[in-house]
Amino acid sequence: MDLTSLTAISPVDGRYAAKTDDLRETFSEYGLIRLRTRVEVAWLKHLAAHQNLEELGPFAREEIAFLDAITNEFSTSDAQRVKEIEKTTNHDVKAVEYFLREKLEGHPKLGGALEFIHFACTSEDINNLAYALMLQEGRREHLLPAMIEIEEAISSLARTQAQLPMLSRTHGQTASPTTLGKELANFSHRLQRIRRQFENQEILGKMNGAVGNYNAHRVAYPDLDWLEVGKRFIESLGLTDNPYTTQIESHDWTAEYCDTLSRFNTVLIDFCRDIWGYVSLGYFRQRVVPGEVGSSTMPHKVNPIDFENAEGNLGVANALLGHFSAKLPISRWQRDLTDSTVLRNLGTAIAHSVIAYRSCVQGMQRLEPDPERIAADLDVSLEVLAEPIQTVMRRFGVSDAYEKLKSLTRGQSITRELLNDFVDGLEMPDDAKQRLKTLSPRDYIGYAAELADDV
Repeated sequence: MDLTSLTAISPVDGRYAAKTDDLRETFSEYGLIRLRTRVEVAWLKHLAAHQNLEELGPFAREEIAFLDAITNEFSTSDAQRVKEIEKTTNHDVKAVEYFLREKLEGHPKLGGALEFIHFACTSEDINNLAYALMLQEGRREHLLPAMIEIEEAISSLARTQAQLPMLSRTHGQTASPTTLGKELANFSHRLQRIRRQFENQEILGKMNGAVGNYNAHRVAYPDLDWLEVGKRFIESLGLTDNPYTTQIESHDWTAEYCDTLSRFNTVLIDFCRDIWGYVSLGYFRQRVVPGEVGSSTMPHKVNPIDFENAEGNLGVANALLGHFSAKLPISRWQRDLTDSTVLRNLGTAIAHSVIAYRSCVQGMQRLEPDPERIAADLDVSLEVLAEPIQTVMRRFGVSDAYEKLKSLTRGQSITRELLNDFVDGLEMPDDAKQRLKTLSPRDYIGYAAELADDV
């Protein structure tokens, strides 16, 4: 059976293929081969630029342009050629080396550089940097823009609804009022904080040979400072050098990357569940899409499917990210191969995250607050005024303020008349009494509006 979006095993490349199409350049097998090729070419150029490697360089401008074209114009046909070579080598990284040898063999000046392709490298020198570049590119091109889009959507709605009073619920019970905008602003602030941490997450790499000691390098060129050569190469790729590794880079930073991304996703799950609840309460209506069906049997339904879809995909993403974080930093002695197959799933976790982010934004675009429904809940919840009344009583030294309000309101049906009679009987200044008697749940919102405006 041919592979299509209908026959794909993973929904990432099946049902959600249109939502993940732009990720393929970075996270596919093609993307990994492209980045391995980039690392190999960059290492060759880096060595040729060193003044003490007389057998290799320096390369002329035309030769550098030829090498740059290999990576800048790397195509799916090129990747397919690497896969064909791999059928013989049964080694994916060695196949990239042989592919580059083919490219350089016929070049009049670069033919002499063949033995310096993959010079003194172990496959993990190439792999760890390719994956580092993959996650760097994925963060820059896909994750951060999607994260920021969510933040901006939430912040915009928070500011628009900054002053719309809304009943709070703690433990599912009526509680001190807030505003709809403030509750949205809470999520925007949380997401922004984590996104900034993710944006600044250090990405490490290594280029230090078979067991991390530059063994072969030092034998071949004893007079070179290979520690500095390797460090400068890593930094030239926009990465941070990790000088202490075994054959593999330890993946500690990868775990940190996954943990931070997972925390962003966790906050977004919390957001999706709250919005789902507000839709259930009727605080949000959802714009009707012509032709859309909410239920196969109940024609009236408009379900919050975008937020449910987001929550489900975020859960899948976090399950994978959690495994990456727990597994990748662990490797037997100087190297085992258990990280290899795990790393190939990085794109799957990120794809599920991006699917969720886009579903979340799509869902928010359909939301319309229902001020009348929100106000109706506030107006019948006068019991929430027990808090301000007892707090003002405390200010003026009325004894047992909390206990008196507890006795008056707990488990009781509260009316305005009942509250006003209670306030009239208090030993407090008349202006304080009047202020409490005119206070409504709609007015009792503290700084909620200002906080939402400032997010």
